[in-house]
Amino acid sequence: MTNTANTQDNFGLRIAAQLNSASLALPHDITERLRAARTRAVAARLKPQTRLQTSTAVVHQNGAALLNFGGDEGLNIWSRVASLLPLIALVAGLALIQNIMDEDRANELAEVDSALLVDDLPPAAYADPGFLQFLKNPIAIDSKD
Repeated sequence: MTNTANTQDNFGLRIAAQLNSASLALPHDITERLRAARTRAVAARLKPQTRLQTSTAVVHQNGAALLNFGGDEGLNIWSRVASLLPLIALVAGLALIQNIMDEDRANELAEVDSALLVDDLPPAAYADPGFLQFLKNPIAIDSKD
């Protein structure tokens, strides 16, 4: 302990002794409130206080300044692998979605191709500009009364 810590402890002990001697003449309800306050004060004093840590170095990387507090912050090989698992799951999910979409597109194209091949109209007719004009005009139906 340092000299200032000893001085502070001695000062605290002297004040506590004087308060204890003066509390003998107080009524019971006041002494109980003082005891409860002392208990709360001791409990608050025993709580660990947050400790500020200063950075050991400032690292400049890609135009950004990063603070280095030293150490690897408890990241061992398993925690690093565990932090990569969500990224791996995301990439696998995106690849699966792309594969399903490619299969759906291929199935749609196969349906269109099979419909063209099974149809009575030859596929060359769809490329004829006159056929488009034919589809736009209404068909005149001759009805004989």
